[in-house]
Amino acid sequence: MKRLIFLSTLLFIVNIHLGFSQSVEIEGKIVSTSNVENIHVINKTKQYFTTTNKEGLFIIYVSINDTLQFSSIQHKMHSVIINDAVIASKNIFVNLKEQVNELDEVLVGKILTGDLASDLKNVEGDPPINFYDVGIPGYTGKIATQSERRLSEAGEFKPKMLLGALTGGISLNPILNGISGRTKMLKNRVAIESKETLIRSIKARLTVDFLASNPLKEERLADFFYFCVDDPNFLSHCYRQSDFKILIFLRKKYRQYQENIKFSED
Repeated sequence: MKRLIFLSTLLFIVNIHLGFSQSVEIEGKIVSTSNVENIHVINKTKQYFTTTNKEGLFIIYVSINDTLQFSSIQHKMHSVIINDAVIASKNIFVNLKEQVNELDEVLVGKILTGDLASDLKNVEGDPPINFYDVGIPGYTGKIATQSERRLSEAGEFKPKMLLGALTGGISLNPILNGISGRTKMLKNRVAIESKETLIRSIKARLTVDFLASNPLKEERLADFFYFCVDDPNFLSHCYRQSDFKILIFLRKKYRQYQENIKFSED
């Protein structure tokens, strides 16, 4: 009986909130008289970040009432609040105004002669500017992978969230994704990507040193590294560990791998 009441309550919440609290992936297009490539697009509400391509197109996750901020050196800063129409169409069209800066009069102190070797010695210049120099907000953290962004959007369900969902104070996403198994699937995907990134780094740094004392046929090399990744303790032995400790782990796996080959050949 309790289970039936729980499911009925959950369906009631879905019907009320699903169209309003769930984040969706929208496609956007920037239009401007200036260059529309590499414009910063920041979801200030959820701290998602992306940039536009050369056609001014971008993709980002949003919910109703999220604030998107658009900025670049060539354009005036512009903000948009996401409404029902954007969520329904999953598209947004943004017109940015060009930033016109009047420059102070300057005096050229060096005369170029046309002799490249000579002129290079006379040119004075400053280091390239970044978005902080011109007052543009920018994102300096690690850029999340697609799977990491989707896991962040999915959230993680905890039993105490149910009361919050009933009162409308908590997003329904973590509950729905927890029941459907989507959160677990995304966690597994992120873990696999992390392992693949780590083993690529290890192979690039340590393959030569490792093979010097642990010979392997070239056709078995990829299989050996996958064998290492499959170890349940791979991350604990190799993530943020010194090369020396990683080599110890690889040599241990090398002995196991050779024993497996010998057993399969007998």
